[in-house]
Amino acid sequence: MLSLVVPAYDEAQRIAKTLSAFDAWRATPAGADAELVLVDDGSRDATLPMLRAWAEGRERVQVLSLPHRGKGHAVRAGVLAARGERIGFVDADLAVSLDALPQLEAALDAGADVAIGSRQVAGAERVGEPRYRHVLGRGFNLLVRTLVLPGIADTQCGFKLFRAQAAQAVFARLRRYGPRAAPVRGPNVTAFDVEVLLVARRLGYTIEEVPVRWRHEAGSKVRPLLDTLRMAHSVSSLAIRSLLEGEPT
Repeated sequence: MLSLVVPAYDEAQRIAKTLSAFDAWRATPAGADAELVLVDDGSRDATLPMLRAWAEGRERVQVLSLPHRGKGHAVRAGVLAARGERIGFVDADLAVSLDALPQLEAALDAGADVAIGSRQVAGAERVGEPRYRHVLGRGFNLLVRTLVLPGIADTQCGFKLFRAQAAQAVFARLRRYGPRAAPVRGPNVTAFDVEVLLVARRLGYTIEEVPVRWRHEAGSKVRPLLDTLRMAHSVSSLAIRSLLEGEPT
């Protein structure tokens, strides 16, 4: 069984479209037996009641309600609650369509432990991305590749799939975005993906980048300059801790 974790924070204006896409996907052979773990990250709007109303009467759907501690904390909780043999997570706006899942599954079939959607490798496509966001993103990834994850072209695409054993092992070990994550206020875009992939690599799991078609969605909570600076600080902290402790986080 495949489990998909969907973190959501103040998504009432967009979540109905996403849930409709899940209905369509679960009506196909590929999604018929899938589990959905919908994680509300302390939303201030109607996101949680919308998730609960949609889940009512549907099989293999979990809805988790958490205090607001950011996407990394929400994804971690969802992954550890998932029951599938393969566990993935996707963004609430489905900036990468569920149509890309077979490509990630094929990477696991071929032997990878972790398959990550990439907007940067050959064959990938970006649709509607503002130029300034692309430039800031490439600068951030250069920092990531230099300090902690050489060889990975795009750590931040929110479309990733793990073998269950790898997912459980990796997410159980998160520290910066783990159980001790502090409460936050407002949108909280972080570099938690970097910690996830750093832990996975340190544990010896193979990571495969898979080209995807990604589209920029209106209503994104990313604040390009501020969030890039905050994430750069987080990556630098991860690199220093890894160097001093000899551990991934």
